[in-house]
Amino acid sequence: MTGPDTPGRPRPRTTAREARRAERARAPTAPAYLTRRIPPYALLEPSGLESIERHADQLLEEIGLEIRGDEVALALWRDAGATVRAGGRVHVPAGLARAIVQRSAPAQFTQHARNPARSVEIGGPHTVFAPAYGSPFVTDLGRGRRYGTLADFENFVRLAYLAPWLHHSGGTVCEPVDVPVNKRHLDMVYAHLRLSDKPLMGSVTTAGRAADSIELCRLAFGAEFVDRHCVILGNVNVNSPLVLDGEASRVIRTYAAANQAPVCVPFILGGAMGPVTTAGALAQCFAEAMFCVALGQLERPGSPAILGNFLSSMSLRSGAPTFGTPEPALAYFAIGQLARRLGVPLRCGGNLCASKAADAQAASESANSLWPAFLGGANFVLHAAGWLEAGLAMSYEKFVMDVDQLGAFHTLARGLALDENGFGLAAFREIGPGKHYLGSAHTLANYQSAFYDFELADNTPYEQWSAEGSLDQTQRAHARWQAQLASYEPPALDPAIDAALRDFIAQRKSSMPDEIG
Repeated sequence: MTGPDTPGRPRPRTTAREARRAERARAPTAPAYLTRRIPPYALLEPSGLESIERHADQLLEEIGLEIRGDEVALALWRDAGATVRAGGRVHVPAGLARAIVQRSAPAQFTQHARNPARSVEIGGPHTVFAPAYGSPFVTDLGRGRRYGTLADFENFVRLAYLAPWLHHSGGTVCEPVDVPVNKRHLDMVYAHLRLSDKPLMGSVTTAGRAADSIELCRLAFGAEFVDRHCVILGNVNVNSPLVLDGEASRVIRTYAAANQAPVCVPFILGGAMGPVTTAGALAQCFAEAMFCVALGQLERPGSPAILGNFLSSMSLRSGAPTFGTPEPALAYFAIGQLARRLGVPLRCGGNLCASKAADAQAASESANSLWPAFLGGANFVLHAAGWLEAGLAMSYEKFVMDVDQLGAFHTLARGLALDENGFGLAAFREIGPGKHYLGSAHTLANYQSAFYDFELADNTPYEQWSAEGSLDQTQRAHARWQAQLASYEPPALDPAIDAALRDFIAQRKSSMPDEIG
């Protein structure tokens, strides 16, 4: 749960500025999802996009993609017109995967939340921010780096619920390693359903755990509703290069068969799981992701899906992944154009960094990762808050620091207001030449909304900052997440639904011995 204050630092007194911010934080004004009124950046001309599509088709047709251990998936591709050779190598004729996707995959869909006011639109001009995913470690200033626990997991679900600029509860926000590996998915999905009413993601480690996740949602939403509407996402990684593990293949089919959305994501570090050249890795990424989206459509035509992208660079000297470099940014712009041409929503990474602490490296790499995802038109941004250490650690402090940054993108997305108030001609008439506008009627009418106010930034004079404890942003973030958890109140949940969820979990856990992962 919440940790101790940072040793050796005085607790700052509450200033009037902090009191105003606390009041705003209690009742934030934020949309359920972001609608961009600025166009996505177009990097490539149609001829360039056609070249990438042609090379992606060539990879699928000439090299092929292996499916290991899923005969049903192989049969689906064989029946669709692909050639399946020994070892599960699927050779897809040029244009076939694209045709399958474009024939039935929705370009935009609603993911319904337990609270209808928090349902999100995925696709089109919309962007949904979700927390980081999959870290085995957690870290904070008070307790340092350690393995994640179920208590940590629940804390991050609470923080995501409280964050006005996060639209989604996420999935495996950290690994609760104190729970057996074959049972923790039940506790995680239950935590999302019980502690939040935002949309959620389910398990993808096995098809059975994916099915459990969907069944829990059927208990929460109703079986008929789930069959007709998307309520849960499953983030599935391709075993790049050009391999889809049979378990991953079955997970894609499990989500699609239930009319839920697989998020199909190649994980490519240039020089390791793909070529070092960005164009080659981009063609590979598009081929793999399109193949997986098409597989979901073969399982259940018309089911929702998201085309994912995790293209990153690496240090060719050490083999370590690197983030915030320009090459993945270029890939984000291009994959956004490709996804729009294909007609499916796009997933990109968010505040990614390799730093081990919430420091200047983390800030710069995260900014250099989030901006291209947003400007490239990403519809679902995973890892938008909390990511440290190339995804190995989930940071409490960076979580709230990232959320603070996400708020600015909501202002940016609205674009430039060109209405009467935006031009402020009345203010010019009132003030005239040579005077300041601080006390004008126009300023007073707009002062609370004119500029985005970063909650964790300190813009006070040095003397005031020093008198209040000389706290840097990480220390302010430490106090903030603790205060947020202290103020948390869970959303309402029908007691009958809660009892049904708990009963299902108890039955599933008692049906299998613990597995230590």
